Amino acid sequence: MEGAELIAEALGRVNAILHRSLEGTPADMLCRMPAPHANSMAWTAWHLTRVQDDHISDLAELPELWTSAGWHTRFDMEPDDAETGQGHTFDEVAAFKVESAEVLLAYQDAVYERSKEYLAGLKPVDLVRELDEPQYDPLPTVGVRLVSIVSDNTQHAGQVAYLRGYFEEKRWGRA
Repeated sequence: MEGAELIAEALGRVNAILHRSLEGTPADMLCRMPAPHANSMAWTAWHLTRVQDDHISDLAELPELWTSAGWHTRFDMEPDDAETGQGHTFDEVAAFKVESAEVLLAYQDAVYERSKEYLAGLKPVDLVRELDEPQYDPLPTVGVRLVSIVSDNTQHAGQVAYLRGYFEEKRWGRA
């Protein structure tokens, strides 16, 4: 298995974790913050998908699905590709609402499919190409950026899974 195939496998696991964690979750649970200064399941799932969409689109030199495929309208948000959730205040996190997990999972599935298409076309030599990002020293490579996406997405998918279990325990009075 080559490097790009490993990245695709890792992103597939993120996608599977989100499906297991979000499917059938009531909207009030999706949007509940476990504490005033903690992210909700819905916001966290949206944010990790935005990061994947933003970074993979940049690497593939394609427009982000967020605006090009109109996903921003399904979330009742502005058509701003810079809007990934990075730097959101907890008031902004609290204001983020979805009516069901369906829109979160549909957006995640669309982004994951685009990611797989991009990764399928990469050759090992592509992974060592340096990115033109002079703010970093040393310059990151495509491979380093892909590992960054996997790291971010895996951490956030784990947070979503944890919150699902946490809220389920509270819901059934076992915590």
